[in-house]
Formats: sequence, structure tokens, C-alpha cells
Amino acid sequence: MQTIEQNDRVVYWGTGRRKSAVARVRLVPGNGQLTINGKAGDLYLQFNPAYLSAVKAPLETLGLEQEYDILVKAEGGGLTGQADAVRLGVARALCQLDPDNRKPLKVEGYLTRDPRAKERKKYGLRKARKAPQYSKR
Repeated sequence: MQTIEQNDRVVYWGTGRRKSAVARVRLVPGNGQLTINGKAGDLYLQFNPAYLSAVKAPLETLGLEQEYDILVKAEGGGLTGQADAVRLGVARALCQLDPDNRKPLKVEGYLTRDPRAKERKKYGLRKARKAPQYSKR
């Protein structure tokens, strides 16, 4: 997470992860546009209101939804994982913007990385926990 000045504009960075999804987020002063992997955010997230509200939730908590553009490079996982990774990245970038933003974002749970991930497959089993059918004879 770092702050960089580009063309006389301050850019705030944040990285978010969830399951196998990774999102590198840049907050740039603007008018509230969301761009993910070069596409409009609502188009990339398939106009799903749950995903869109999750991504913009940290900005709405602080009342900054029309102040910054969100530029995202998302990789891995599915749309749910990527949307939650973007939310974490946005929250971390907002903490860089102003350290006073940390408290309200922490209370809402936007700075907590979801640790759940797929459990590895074990030998002798069909999946992580599914065993072959048992037969006495």
C-alpha cells in the first residue's frame, strides 16, 4: 500500500484478497466511476446489485462515493471473491487517504480479511473430507 503522485493527482493504493482472488485497487480523485480490468464496473460485475454495493460500501460509509474513481486490476477466483477483494482493497486505500478513516471502516468490518479458503484434498479421500463408500464385506 503506497501513495503515488501521477500527473499532479494523488493516487492511493490498496490490495485486497479473498479465497484465490486478488484485487489491486487504485483510488484516484474523480466522480465515482468504477473500472475493473478495463471494463465498466457494473458491466464486469454483471449488474449484480450485491456485488456493486459490496464494492462501493467503504466509500458510502465515509460519504465519499462521488469523490473518487476506483480503478481495479482483479485476478483469480470468481465474481464473489473478486468483489470482496475489491472491497478490502478500497477500504485499505481509504485508510491511506486519511488514518481517521480506519475506525469507522473497522467497525463495519471492511478491513478484515476473510480467511476462509478451499481445504486441500487429502490422499485416500475423494475430496478434502469425502471418503469412499464403506462396505463391511
